[in-house]
Amino acid sequence: MNLKDYIANVPDFPIKGIQFKDITPLIGDGEAFRYATKQFVDFTKQINADIIVGPDARGFIFGCPVATQLGLGFIPVRKPGKLPREVIEHSYDLEYGSNTLCLHKGDVKPGQRVLIIDDLLATGGTIDAAIHLVEESGGEVVGLAFLIELVELQGRQKLEGYNVLSLMKF
Repeated sequence: MNLKDYIANVPDFPIKGIQFKDITPLIGDGEAFRYATKQFVDFTKQINADIIVGPDARGFIFGCPVATQLGLGFIPVRKPGKLPREVIEHSYDLEYGSNTLCLHKGDVKPGQRVLIIDDLLATGGTIDAAIHLVEESGGEVVGLAFLIELVELQGRQKLEGYNVLSLMKF
């Protein structure tokens, strides 16, 4: 299945000059969504992950079904003010701004084998922040999985030494 057939290009969103890759046609098609999820499930088995972590919010879309299919837990990494207990946080830059991600203290256990799943690898800021939070918690990041990788933004360069899966490259 060619997953690129299910990605819509939206020019100048969220700001002028950005070519946004809209995944809603893919997740809106049951067969395409199942196919993508199966690729992530197979990768999760291959790397023997104990738990799935997904950044807010599109990491939830792919991380939750993978965790459910494999009987693993899912841990959300969220924006400030969205998690009710004590958190650790990490700030980072995006290709069009900056952000902060938070993780509940104690959700990732020391030594847990963690797969982080997100929809997009662009500059690598979001995934780098998620990695930082997992590793600060004592988890071992054994894999990083993305639906889309924007190759020209060179985010993969920040991920040297990690096992990376991208289902599509643009």
